[in-house]
Amino acid sequence: MVQYMHVKWFTDVDPVKEALENVLSPVFMGTAIAVALLLAILTQLLPSIMKLSALGKLDRQVERLRPKSFYILQYGTAIALLWSLLEGSLFAPEFGQPQQEIKIAVYATIVLLLIPHHISLKAAALIIFGLYVYDVGEYGLFHMLDYGFYLAIAAALAFYRTAFEKWSFPLLYLGTGLSLCWVAVEKWIYPAMSLDIVENHHVPTFGFDPGVFIVLAAFIEFVVGYLLVVGILNRLLSIVLTLIFIMTTMLFGYVEIVGHFMIHVILLLFIIEGVSFYKPPVDMHKTKLDRIVFVALNFLLVLATFLLIYYRFA
Repeated sequence: MVQYMHVKWFTDVDPVKEALENVLSPVFMGTAIAVALLLAILTQLLPSIMKLSALGKLDRQVERLRPKSFYILQYGTAIALLWSLLEGSLFAPEFGQPQQEIKIAVYATIVLLLIPHHISLKAAALIIFGLYVYDVGEYGLFHMLDYGFYLAIAAALAFYRTAFEKWSFPLLYLGTGLSLCWVAVEKWIYPAMSLDIVENHHVPTFGFDPGVFIVLAAFIEFVVGYLLVVGILNRLLSIVLTLIFIMTTMLFGYVEIVGHFMIHVILLLFIIEGVSFYKPPVDMHKTKLDRIVFVALNFLLVLATFLLIYYRFA
């Protein structure tokens, strides 16, 4: 379950960039094509699967929680920031002890998030944005792209009770999806770090060679991010993904719980919200063949784009 962790949290191995021709191995290329075809078929199977009576009932039960979604985001963010701060970091365990001024700003954000008024939420959003910019200055833009979903959280809070409120949760899909895709690519470009984790933490590889397992694990995370971005992640898949995150937490323990708590909150929101408020790009295509071709080719295009950008700049 190495796919859902941030590699930098669990290893001290110096990052060594793999040669691009080694990254684009037969295993990588074959998996990419297989995943593209699988996702293309998935777009056709999901509507039929959701017609099952048990899943339909589950869907209707979860739908009733949608009025509580924004409160979950609001208070979940407050808990995540407080927990992270109490553990001596900001946003993630890999960052060092924040300065006193930063601690004060975080505590102010937490207090503002606990006030049930949209003005205080907008102020909290502004501080979160400022804290993110501060960390960009400290650690670099491409490092902070791992946590780009915090920008989406800030935007969602800022848009509450405005003309742009309808964009709040779609931005969470987009921001979280892009962050997961970005983190996944790290495991392909710097495989030695992941290999060190597999060996030192005795991560089960389920019979696969460790190198192959890392490639496949990163694909799982990348696919999750891609599904969030293109909008074909429905409630059923959201539940499955949340269970995978829980399994990962059980494997890596307390650090994983703290570091991924905000992701758990966002996935809970995805389960509650579904995709009814978000028009997936695949809906632009009407015929089954058009949808299959779009999803498959679009996945390969997005994969290539992330891989090349990460390899060139990160």
